[in-house]
Amino acid sequence: MRPILRLLNDELVERIVSEARDVLCKLGVEVHNQGVLSMLRDHGARVEPTKSRVFLTNTIIDQALDTAPKSFKLFDVLGNETHDFSDNNIYFTPGSAALNILDYPHGEIRKPTTDDYVRYAKLVGKLKNIASQSTAFIPADVHEKISDSYRLYLSLLYCEKPVVTGAFSIEAFAIMKDLQLAVRGTEEELAAKPLTIFSCCPTSPLKWGEVTSQNLVDCAASSIPVELISMPLSGFVAPVTLVGTLVQHTAETLSGVVISQLANPGAPLLYGGSPAIFDLRYETTPMGAIETEMIDCAYSEIGKFFGLPTQAYISLSDAKQLDAQAGLESAMGATLAALSGINSISGPGMLDFESCQSMEKLVLDNEICGMVYRLIEGIEPKDDFPSLPKFEELLREKHLLISEHTRRYLRGEFYLPGQTIDRTNRTRWQGEGGVTLLARAHREVERLLDEYSPSRLPESIKREMKKLMEAEARRHGMKGLPKTNW
Repeated sequence: MRPILRLLNDELVERIVSEARDVLCKLGVEVHNQGVLSMLRDHGARVEPTKSRVFLTNTIIDQALDTAPKSFKLFDVLGNETHDFSDNNIYFTPGSAALNILDYPHGEIRKPTTDDYVRYAKLVGKLKNIASQSTAFIPADVHEKISDSYRLYLSLLYCEKPVVTGAFSIEAFAIMKDLQLAVRGTEEELAAKPLTIFSCCPTSPLKWGEVTSQNLVDCAASSIPVELISMPLSGFVAPVTLVGTLVQHTAETLSGVVISQLANPGAPLLYGGSPAIFDLRYETTPMGAIETEMIDCAYSEIGKFFGLPTQAYISLSDAKQLDAQAGLESAMGATLAALSGINSISGPGMLDFESCQSMEKLVLDNEICGMVYRLIEGIEPKDDFPSLPKFEELLREKHLLISEHTRRYLRGEFYLPGQTIDRTNRTRWQGEGGVTLLARAHREVERLLDEYSPSRLPESIKREMKKLMEAEARRHGMKGLPKTNW
């Protein structure tokens, strides 16, 4: 039996949803995009043009929920299925869009480069419990206007896994789509086998900016999946109570569902978010706070109430180093997310309030994810009944180390982590140098990079992507793309 966590009862879910609908219909949502405003007006919403405010109706909301897909799949660059966002299936992806990386061995936070990104993409390809890559951090050695498309380019070039990404501007979407078309070949193939998920973020409270709403419409028009990332901050730009924050999150996310589905009924999406509480003591937004994780798990229940696949930024930490706090917050988040059945769990590798990525933390989090996958398999009998013969063998042999039953089920019953997790006794640990967690994690990073094999994407496609990216770089005043040592 798979263990399941629920934080809301059915009555509370229905009340939160009802209140959110009232907010959208009576208070409305700001939309700072004339094309989207016109689309909403054409479908029956009341629009106050001078205030860019839209008042939805329950009919519009219901129609959008009816057309939104109850599941969808993702595929890697070679066209192989990697994700089935249905039921309580879960998949992990690194946290996205960090401004910094944590540099080994000195523990210094610094701006990342192209070389760092290539190492990251190669590493993610080797992590068995991380199903997709994200455009995890922003290389500082390219023009800011291509930093979004450049990350996607590097991801598609060096790693075969699908990519969670996002556009920083309206114009960037075109080149990011073209990179995907270079891989898939045609619009029809890209729609049939999605390669990416784009993050589309409303602004709290209850607002869609021009760029994010246009990204949402553009993705829908091309059937490129999106994750709707509402970010209310409890006690700052959202009610301080968790229920109040959930009402706001529901309203903001439903408004995104409406925009997406009016643009293209049936466009795939994840009911997601990245909310947090606001810690008044330090004026910070702790992603590792238990209340933040509770909001994530609760809104996933609401998303599943609508029948939609879900996402959350949850398996990450606010620590500044790879320390006990980093492990505590990441493991707790990953465990709660899995027990809640959040379909796309974003966060591994991330530190410092979503602003820093760490390669070493990523390999540690990969082990956390492996343990979590074992947890949700639950406990099931495996030739355990009748029990008498096994205990007769145990009493006779004094152990079951080489019993046929042990040999058959050992690897399936136990999750055996790699060398990052220390399970040796103290004497052996000291004899092998007393290696710390950070050093073990770094050693694992280097081992996996040494085992890297180039992406099997055809060289002709790689050349086409490079040509597209070089043209985009020149368009923004760069003479060429950065050279890489990798």
